[in-house]
Amino acid sequence: NPETLTVKQGTIVTFINDDSKEHWPATAVHPSHKVYPGSDIEKCGSNEESKLFDACGGLKKGESWSFTFNEVGEWSYHDHINFPGPFGKIIVE
Repeated sequence: NPETLTVKQGTIVTFINDDSKEHWPATAVHPSHKVYPGSDIEKCGSNEESKLFDACGGLKKGESWSFTFNEVGEWSYHDHINFPGPFGKIIVE
């Protein structure tokens, strides 16, 4: 929540899991996570992981993950674990 969020370039967005099941926020498209520039699920676990719009793993209840949006555009995301579950969009101006 919210399904669509508009932020300024350089804004840090924090995803917080308030649900009882795990969620894995990641850029579209499932399953490759390559829509946000530089992101790719295959880079999870590498030294580039901090640059990915990809939590690179499930968040348990109460856990959070933050990402800095430096690229202007409209960035769709999904829940990798619960696909085709929740979707959303971050608009970066």
